[in-house]
Amino acid sequence: MAEVNDIDLKEILDFGVNLSRTVGSVILKAFKQPKKIQLKETCADLVTETDQLVEHMIIKAIKDTYPTHKFIGEESVAAGLKCNLTDEPTWIVDPIDGTTNFVHRYPYVAVCLGFCMNKTVKVGIVYNVPNDEMFTAIRGLGAFCNGKQLQVSDETDLAKSLLMAEFGSKRDPETIEKVLKNITSVLTNPVHAIHNMGSAALNICAVASAQAEAYYEYGIHCWDYCAASIILEEAGGVIIDTEGGPMDLMARRLVAACNTSIAQSLSRKLITIEYPRD
Repeated sequence: MAEVNDIDLKEILDFGVNLSRTVGSVILKAFKQPKKIQLKETCADLVTETDQLVEHMIIKAIKDTYPTHKFIGEESVAAGLKCNLTDEPTWIVDPIDGTTNFVHRYPYVAVCLGFCMNKTVKVGIVYNVPNDEMFTAIRGLGAFCNGKQLQVSDETDLAKSLLMAEFGSKRDPETIEKVLKNITSVLTNPVHAIHNMGSAALNICAVASAQAEAYYEYGIHCWDYCAASIILEEAGGVIIDTEGGPMDLMARRLVAACNTSIAQSLSRKLITIEYPRD
């Protein structure tokens, strides 16, 4: 088993930041250009040639620099590779979080690089490319955006909270019915509002930045929120399972919040939407 002390996490962070900026330039160049769009599982689950190109660039750079490291990438899994998180040093990669935003030129599009050791997230990088916002964290050393330290909201009342949420890509009537029931349950709590950015990682970073108090989603994947999870935790927030237990990277559901009180209050408002594990 690899030990954390064997790896310089600051070096990992610097490598990830530089890599994010490199692939970010590719994303930015393609942002306003016509795109070739393919569908994955549903009409709302999109992928472009840029997603695939950027993931290829990221994985090649990781293999060239850290040949013993493992990786889990969104497009690699879509192409058939197993989503297998072990104790070995592992990068969890989303080349473009917010592909629908990217397709529609809506400026919330992020490169997400999470680095895990012993199945625990140690480093997180979320780069909001169109807005040039670089969110970073190393476990135990705080969270930052463009060098400014982040601190979550101190609100403890769900009724006084602004929430973020995404509603997944499934469009079957049974799932949509549960999605709408959850929206109704949360809004009638009540809360100030429910917003969304179209990017799981950037929704979580909004909570880390005290721009919102909480976020929830079902159907999410580990690559969507691995990197952002440590950014929120290092900003003083928490991420839990939607049923109130500890976060499970493979469970495809989460509540992220500025504190445990808000997180638990929100989790009690939600009904479960079942998805297969990653």
